[in-house]
Amino acid sequence: MKRNRAFLKWAGGKYGLVEPIKACLPEGRKLIEPFVGAGSVFLNTDYDRYLLNDINPDLITLYQFVKRRPKTFITDAQRFFTPRNNQQDAYYALRKSFNESNDPYYRSLLFLYLNRHGYNGLCRYNSRGIFNVPFGDYRKPYFPEAEIEVFAEKAKRAKFVCSSFEQVFRRARKGDVIYCDPPYAPLVQASNFTSYATGGFSLDEQSELARHALRAACKRQIPVLISNHDTPLTRALYEQAKISSLKVARNISQKGDARKPVAELLALFSHEHQRNVIPIKRDIKKVGT
Repeated sequence: MKRNRAFLKWAGGKYGLVEPIKACLPEGRKLIEPFVGAGSVFLNTDYDRYLLNDINPDLITLYQFVKRRPKTFITDAQRFFTPRNNQQDAYYALRKSFNESNDPYYRSLLFLYLNRHGYNGLCRYNSRGIFNVPFGDYRKPYFPEAEIEVFAEKAKRAKFVCSSFEQVFRRARKGDVIYCDPPYAPLVQASNFTSYATGGFSLDEQSELARHALRAACKRQIPVLISNHDTPLTRALYEQAKISSLKVARNISQKGDARKPVAELLALFSHEHQRNVIPIKRDIKKVGT
């Protein structure tokens, strides 16, 4: 079956892992994604309904506009994809305009422009919430018209929300399935590429996510699948899950020769696999050190 590509470029996107993720996902009436990102899993699964969340309001607002009026959005967004706007000075002027604007629709149009013209598809904000990805300098950035149309059609089954993952877990009911693709846990303690949204995603939050997953599976019989780097830290966090390990080509290094396969894991928390014990909180900063 042909896989559907997301219309956004996304560091850590799951397009290449769709098949193993689908193989691990249980059946259910609704798929809930607390960290939807570019939406590759959403686009390539077939649940009746979807609840798709992200803490990045620019991303969720974009998705809501694409769902409501895809043709208008495509027409308006395409106007930014010109040879003139694919120059460094134009990019930085439009990036400045994005950061200064309070208009949700204009920001959504520019979010797509910045995503396709910025460096390596990164989505990064500084501590003041300023989008600061540098110019990508691509020969001819691709305008994803067909991909937007596919997304908009599938989005008829989806509800998009912008809240914390804890709040999204509380909305789940028996019969739902939760898939979590959080910002990656660091491969080593000093490496922490987790700042795609202002504030990043701390080690304590990684631990809290694992506790929510275990609680959902044990107490509420709601299966939860989590993807992350395969490290001693994540192995410890997901020790009561069924773990599958795989190699993935990671593409966020600035040096081409450093883009080597990275070990990832899929951790399935389900009622069938769990002991009905919620583990005591551990000091995860000491794990693997």
